[in-house]
Amino acid sequence: MSLPLAWFRNLLPFRFIAVVLAGLLLAACASLPDVHYLRERQFVPQQEPTIITVRGEMPDGKKQALLDGLAARVGPTDILARHIAAEEQISGRPLIAGNKVMLLDDGPATMRAMMAAIRGARDHVNLETYIFEADEVGLALADLLIQKKAAGVAVNLIYDSVGTLDAPSEFFERLRAAGINLLEFNPINPARAQGDWAINHRDHRKILVVDGRIAFTGGVNISKVYGKSSFLQGKRRQQEPPRDAKEAAWRDTHMQIEGPAVAEFQRLFLDTWQRKSGAALPDANYFPPLRQEGRSLVRAIGSTPERQDFSVYKTYISAFAHADRYIHLTTAYFVPDRQVVEAMIDAARRGVDVRIIFPSFTDVGLLLYAGRSYYDELLAAGIKVYERKSAMLHAKTAVIDGVWSTIGSTNLDMRSFLHNDEVNAVVLGVDFAERMEALFQRDLQESVAVTAEAWSRRGLRERLREWAVRLFEYWL
Repeated sequence: MSLPLAWFRNLLPFRFIAVVLAGLLLAACASLPDVHYLRERQFVPQQEPTIITVRGEMPDGKKQALLDGLAARVGPTDILARHIAAEEQISGRPLIAGNKVMLLDDGPATMRAMMAAIRGARDHVNLETYIFEADEVGLALADLLIQKKAAGVAVNLIYDSVGTLDAPSEFFERLRAAGINLLEFNPINPARAQGDWAINHRDHRKILVVDGRIAFTGGVNISKVYGKSSFLQGKRRQQEPPRDAKEAAWRDTHMQIEGPAVAEFQRLFLDTWQRKSGAALPDANYFPPLRQEGRSLVRAIGSTPERQDFSVYKTYISAFAHADRYIHLTTAYFVPDRQVVEAMIDAARRGVDVRIIFPSFTDVGLLLYAGRSYYDELLAAGIKVYERKSAMLHAKTAVIDGVWSTIGSTNLDMRSFLHNDEVNAVVLGVDFAERMEALFQRDLQESVAVTAEAWSRRGLRERLREWAVRLFEYWL
């Protein structure tokens, strides 16, 4: 769900104009860094990747053996040799070994897993979300949080002010009255803000940490749109699916992590609380001793415009540049800058199989046409384009070369790169990449390929919409 457009739908016309103008002024000075050096395949990272285990930093010999073992399973790829080290320079975060990672590919399954983890909480629940709706799903989660607080569990909630605009104030007051600690991220009313305030700076992250031992992240918000499955089965496949985002099931991707990498997501949550409230949370056992739970290597990458680190943006470009075999992307909103587009085109021209699944309908119509305005250029470069049917596509994922995967909150758009707090998990592992690729192929079965010939026959009205939206793509 995109920041200001979801908000604008609730505004009267004159208020809409005022906020648009304010947004343009506030965003006018922001720009992405020149990262062409990351696209140079001869770029040599300054250091070898750091891999952390429950016992501390992995010795060089074991680290090289681990990476060599991965390479042996997937074949040579610069993703392993170069990008992984470059990614550490970009993000400042090491790879964490010994994690169990579960792929959550459907809304109902994700909500069940999150609720189950919260029900099992004994010490604390830390939840950070962009949208928290006061519907049947949101109310059920709110009731559970209140129950856990009454049972002596510390509950801390960060929610975005714009993302929760539709939720009545009474919804959050009930949580506060129950003793839950609340942080409204960049309140719309600046008088209620603590520290620096910027209406265009939004918290788009989705993080849930339970007892410091289980973490969830990805694209799923707290909303009833995740109440029904997004994959068609049997006779449903023959039916014409709804094209109204409010009525359709939402196709999203989330993940559950257990193991030492959970502490990285906990640090991101606590940093946001400190940064935006100016105060630390009440004491709890936020960092319990963690043990090895699996074999996945995980890196948590958080970005915020306050620090102008652009970590997720740089990671994507470097990953595209170092891909050797394939890049398979699923994206809800596609409004990239030139460097992202060029990195994709460069990969396709050197023989990398680049495929992108886009939505066929969306909750923000302007963004649909913004993404489609790139189809001509992508198709001309040999990139394969698909549109997901039968569900509202909201996932933000990538799987590259059968070993590198990412799931997160970051859209491939200027808003995510420039104006939002975002978080992505990068997973290095063949088994998880196989599950990600299987999910990508499953989405392809629910998608229609867009060919250059068919696309060239679209009407003038569609072309004009794409052209008009591109004029304002920076502010979408």
